[in-house]
Amino acid sequence: MISGCPAFSPRGRGDRSGYKRGTARGLRTPQRPVPAGITARRVSPPSPLRPTLSGSAAARARSAGPAPYPARTDGARQRAVKMSVLYLLFLSLLPSFSQGRVVGKDEAGFAECNVFFPGRVPPEGFTEPFHVKICQQYNGEPRFATLYSTKDKIPLYSAFKYAGTARSGAEESWLLEPQIDDPENDQREMVLEADVVGTLDNLGANQALTSDYVGSGYERGLLNPSSLNKEDFQMATYTLTNAVPLRPSLSKTWHSNIERVVEQALVPHCSKKDQLYLLAGAIPSSVRVKGKVSVPETLWLAACCDAPEGWSLGLVKKVGDESSLADLTVGELEKQLLAGLDLFKGNCGEDNESNEKMEAILQAVSQIRSGEQVGTNDNEEAKDSGLVRKVVGIIATPFIKLLELLIYLIVELVKFMFYILWLVIKRVGSTILNGVYSLWNGTVSYLKAISMVLISIPYDVGRVITNIFLGFLGIIQDVAVITYRILRIPMGFVLHLASFPYYSICAIPSVVKDMATGIGGTFSLAIDATASILHGFYYVASHIAKRFVPKGSSGD
Repeated sequence: MISGCPAFSPRGRGDRSGYKRGTARGLRTPQRPVPAGITARRVSPPSPLRPTLSGSAAARARSAGPAPYPARTDGARQRAVKMSVLYLLFLSLLPSFSQGRVVGKDEAGFAECNVFFPGRVPPEGFTEPFHVKICQQYNGEPRFATLYSTKDKIPLYSAFKYAGTARSGAEESWLLEPQIDDPENDQREMVLEADVVGTLDNLGANQALTSDYVGSGYERGLLNPSSLNKEDFQMATYTLTNAVPLRPSLSKTWHSNIERVVEQALVPHCSKKDQLYLLAGAIPSSVRVKGKVSVPETLWLAACCDAPEGWSLGLVKKVGDESSLADLTVGELEKQLLAGLDLFKGNCGEDNESNEKMEAILQAVSQIRSGEQVGTNDNEEAKDSGLVRKVVGIIATPFIKLLELLIYLIVELVKFMFYILWLVIKRVGSTILNGVYSLWNGTVSYLKAISMVLISIPYDVGRVITNIFLGFLGIIQDVAVITYRILRIPMGFVLHLASFPYYSICAIPSVVKDMATGIGGTFSLAIDATASILHGFYYVASHIAKRFVPKGSSGD
C-alpha cells in the first residue's frame, strides 16, 4: 500500500456558456474570465523526534551496568521527556494532512474511496494492467477517486459526489504522485514537481509532468472540475493525476457545460437526502502531447441520483467539435466507451426511474442548450417578485449583519473557552505527568536499591563463612609452628653435646701434625737464616778484598 500527502489550492469556477444537444446543432455564448485568487501553501506535519544513542555511547551505557545507587536525572532530560509526551498527545488530537495514495492490488475497489460510487461498487470493465487506482485525499479525508492510465499518462475517470459549488477561486498549485513513477520510493506525499526533480528515479515515466504542457498549446483540464467542489473538496482537485490535455477554449466550454447541467438540470431533481454521484472521464486517442501524454478524443460525464426512484444520465462531448454535447442513457454511454463496461451498479435505478423527472431534466438541458435560463416560463413572476425581494433584502441586511456579528462573537467566545480549557488541560496534564514521572523514578530507584541489597546478602554470608574457615586454618598453623619450635630446642642441645667427644678426638691427629709441621719449619727457617748470614759476610769480605788489595801484589 502506497500513500502520499498532497496539498492543493482552490480554483474559481469555470466559465459559464451555452449548451448543444446532439452533434447537429450547438450554441456558443460569451465566457467569463476565471477570477484570480490566493495560492494555498502546502504544509507537511512535523514528525516527532526520538532521542537515540550513538554506537559508542550505547556501548558505554551497556558496559557501565546498573548504578549501585539510583542516579538523579538532570532537569533538561526530564523536560525533554515531558515535552515529547505532550507533543505526541497533541499530534494525536490533530487531523492528518492532505494525502493521496495508490490503492494496492490486494484491496477491494478503491478502498476508503469506494464511498464515491453508488453501493460502494466502482465501475467494472477497466482491467488493463496499466490502470492505477488512486484514492485522492485531503486533510485525512477521502475527496474523490481516480482511475489513472500509466500508458496514456492521463486519468480515465474521476468519481466524486456533488457537495456544492465553490463561491470563490484561488490560484492553482499542481502536484504529482512520486510512487506512480517509482513504487519503491519512500516519498509518501504528493509533492510539487520541483521538489523531486533530480531525486526521483524514472520521474515522468508513468505520469504527466508540468513540463509536458509548457509550450504545447494545451492546458491541464480537470476531469473532476474545481467549480463543482468547495472548500477541501475543491482544493483536492489540483493534481496532475486528475488532469487531461485540453485546448484552453475547450476546457472552459466543457467545464461551463457540465457546471450548468449539474447545477441547473441535475441537482434540482435529486433531493438533498439523496446522493448525486458523478463520473467524469476521457477516452484517450493516438494524438500525444510532446509524444508522451495522450490527448482525449472524447470527454464524458455520467450522473446517478441514488434514490428509490433514481435516475441516471450521460453526456458526451467530442473534442474535435467544441460546440457538440450529446445526452444519452448510461447504457448507451457504456457501449460507446468499452464493451462489457458497467459504470453504475444496476444502472443506478435506470429501470425504475421516474419518467416525469427525466422529462424535466431533459427539458432543463434543452433550455440550457437553447441559451435560455432554466424555468423561463416563470420569468414574469420572477420579475414581479424581484422588487419585493430587493426591498426585503435591503431591510433584512442590517439584521443579517448583526446576526453575523453575534455569531462571530459567539464563535470567538467558544474558541476562547476552548483555549482556556486547553491551557487548563495542559497544566493539569503536565502536573499529572510530573507526578507519574516522579513516582516512576522513585519506584524504579526503590526496586533497584532493594535488588542490590538482596543480591549482596548471599555474597556477604559466603564471605563471612570463608573468613571464619581461613581463621581456623591460621590458628591450626600457628599451634603447629609453636609446637615444632618448642620440641626443636632440647634435641639440638643433646645432639651438640653428644657430638663433642667425637669432634675432639678426631681433631688430635690434625693438631699433632700441625705442631710437627710448625717445629720443622722453625728449624728449617733458622738454618736458612744462618746460611744467608754467612753468605752475606763472605760476599762483603770478598768485595772489600777486591777493592783494596792491589792487583800487582796479587800477581807476585
